[in-house]
Amino acid sequence: MTRKATNRKTLTATTMESDKAAHGWTFLTNHAHVLAVLHSNPQKVLREVAIEVGITERAVQRIIQNLEEGGFIERERVGRQNRYHILKGQTLRHPVEAHRKIGDLLKLITGA
Repeated sequence: MTRKATNRKTLTATTMESDKAAHGWTFLTNHAHVLAVLHSNPQKVLREVAIEVGITERAVQRIIQNLEEGGFIERERVGRQNRYHILKGQTLRHPVEAHRKIGDLLKLITGA
């Protein structure tokens, strides 16, 4: 990775963190943010997911583990990388939104 690309990623993560701090809270959880990022690019490495979401790589690892254990994603090993498959037919967990599926949430967030 070039120095310029590294600086751009750091700037993006810093900007996102300062935006979160300015607002104090968001409507969606980090779990939903990680799902949305992986939906847009299932082969994205966790370090890049962490930068985009604005959390640590370790936090992304824990979220991925939660999502796998909950039956919301499946991990496929492709060479030296992982590819994540989101199980869009799974229902959301909270009783208020249990009538909706993961695919509905992703469609709302990403428009795809």
